[in-house]
Amino acid sequence: MGRVVVVSNRVAVPRRGEPAAGGLAVALKDVLKSSGGLWFGWSGETRKDGGPETRRVRAGGIDYATIDLNEQDQKGFYAGYSNGTLWPLFHFRLGLMEYDRKDAEAYRRVNREFAQALLPLLGPQDTVWIHDYQLIPMAAELRALGAKQRIGFFLHIPFPPFAVVSALPDAERLLRDLLAYDLVGVQTKSDLSGLLNCFAEGLGLFPDAMGGVRGEVAGQQRRTQLSAHPIGIDTRGFATLARKAAYGPETQRLLNSMGDRSLIVGAERLDYTKGLPHRMRGFGALLANFPEHLNRVTYLQVAARSRNEVATYRDLKRELDSLAGRINGDYAEFDWTPVRYVARAVARDTLAGFYRAARVGLVTPLRDGMNLVAKEYVAAQDPEDPGVLILSQFAGAAEAMDGALLVNPLDAEAMAVQLDRALKMPLGERKERWEGMMRGLEDQTAMRWAENFLTELEEMPLPEQDMMWSSPARN
Repeated sequence: MGRVVVVSNRVAVPRRGEPAAGGLAVALKDVLKSSGGLWFGWSGETRKDGGPETRRVRAGGIDYATIDLNEQDQKGFYAGYSNGTLWPLFHFRLGLMEYDRKDAEAYRRVNREFAQALLPLLGPQDTVWIHDYQLIPMAAELRALGAKQRIGFFLHIPFPPFAVVSALPDAERLLRDLLAYDLVGVQTKSDLSGLLNCFAEGLGLFPDAMGGVRGEVAGQQRRTQLSAHPIGIDTRGFATLARKAAYGPETQRLLNSMGDRSLIVGAERLDYTKGLPHRMRGFGALLANFPEHLNRVTYLQVAARSRNEVATYRDLKRELDSLAGRINGDYAEFDWTPVRYVARAVARDTLAGFYRAARVGLVTPLRDGMNLVAKEYVAAQDPEDPGVLILSQFAGAAEAMDGALLVNPLDAEAMAVQLDRALKMPLGERKERWEGMMRGLEDQTAMRWAENFLTELEEMPLPEQDMMWSSPARN
């Protein structure tokens, strides 16, 4: 058996003094440790000229390999095509999508550079697992260089149908790149439906009885399996973290400042897909339509800034600043601020304590592949007095979390009704809803997600002649 080789845009090389990794990184690291694996990707650094140099380091029983990217290519690849074109496209936001042919070319060059740097590190029986939208063409680039290993791909964000994807110039080429993989995984049944629709409408390819498609890659016919693999969290680990954090100084400070008021909490990266302005309006509608909650509830929103170089994100922050100020101006008392808005990152263990303290977890993205905040909020709850999860119907997590109160984030008035319901929900109903969701989280953990995906990938047939090829030597 060969190693597992994980490839991602950025590499989570552990560094002394940094916060503990999240559940996904922990799961991937556990898989890599068990196989003597390698994690490969961008270092986060840029170079002005010259070719990439691969740097190797070993930490915690895992090998890490990173490369720097050309400064101009990185800008076009990451801020340009990945986040200016693919991110809004895959989140159904065509009005925010920008396209520049030079950025598309940079995206291709960086994927080719990744492939050229990775190939010499691979053994013939290694299993390669490539992650997310930044690296869709990488397997095609590896195949063009002669790579014959099993290669899997997992998309962490939504996969829309062809009616949406067709807005992308040269969309068929990007879809054809997926045929270079042995296994393509997505988060939900809805995403799988979108992927199948893209192959059918965009490429004229239809699934066989096993849910796979056949297409030509690098002059050869290949079969690609398509599957839904919903991602989970380290459920027990996060529950333990939350229990400890509940008695930590930050959570105690929060509770002392709240008095006997109920807490509504939201926490995510500042991004237009997360529905943050809609959430603010929903809370404002709660105060306007249900005045019995005035001075009885506080909404804490943590929205860590991201992608500040993109104008859309700067505009979003200004909108949130204005909405929070307007709600506080309309409803605040001298001893009560309805909205507490924190526009910076908060440590994961601190958030775990805040989740446990909150009567309501408010998670209302306009579109999300899965949304692990929803799962972490549920895992953090006190089993004897759990809070209520309000969840967007457009989050992938909504497919399995039937104990949540589902909302359409575009309807502020309906969100207000669900907030009122959550704040008034009796203990018996809260416990029943929480227990059902918690059983699901304990069954579908991040580790089980990784194991299930890799098991399916490693069961894909590898032709005997492919095992005999002379591979480049590992460094």
